[in-house]
Amino acid sequence: MKILIIEDEKLLADSLEALLTKKGFDVQAVYDGETGAEYAELGIYDLLILDVMMPGLNGYEVARAVRAKKCSTPILMLTAKSGLDDRIEGLNAGADYYLTKPFDTRELLACINALLRRQGNQVDELSYGNTSLDLASCTLVCGENAVRLSAREFDVMRYLLQSRDRILSKEVILARVWGYDSNAVENHVEVYMGFLRKKLRSIGSNLRIEAVRRMGYHLEVSDD
Repeated sequence: MKILIIEDEKLLADSLEALLTKKGFDVQAVYDGETGAEYAELGIYDLLILDVMMPGLNGYEVARAVRAKKCSTPILMLTAKSGLDDRIEGLNAGADYYLTKPFDTRELLACINALLRRQGNQVDELSYGNTSLDLASCTLVCGENAVRLSAREFDVMRYLLQSRDRILSKEVILARVWGYDSNAVENHVEVYMGFLRKKLRSIGSNLRIEAVRRMGYHLEVSDD
């Protein structure tokens, strides 16, 4: 699960990043609203943790900008502003939950898990066509046939299954799987799509990874 922290208090942001990384999340922190909105609008994150009181774009403005881009990523707002009007403004801006500072880390983790469950992200497997991806064992399964995936293959396949027939550009796949600041290039995506196609064929899957010229990749269920 990828989490983006948008928090101008660098010490707090880095502490949250360390905490959530220890819990197994893939975490990135940015320290201003403008950068946060730019990253969030990529649509590659499973959750946004968003401070309200920031210079430039504040948290309310970031949330509105993200929602205006039709990005449905859950937003958890963190703020010292605990008044009723403040909470209402945050929820109306597009936040899914509003947690006031100071907060207990146990409550923070409970909120994060609740928001991810609500999005249907915390499941044991992802299925499409006659094929499923076991999230615990990183295994593609089709009937009685199964094949293990490498860590990178697993990340790419999971993203494809989460998106199903939605076309994903190479740039978005790179940002989602390799990281926004990675040095990986588009050829990396092409190589791993080749690996996954071979593994899907090897287990008799009716899933096909289709390339759409100049647009990206998506899954199709074959009738063959």
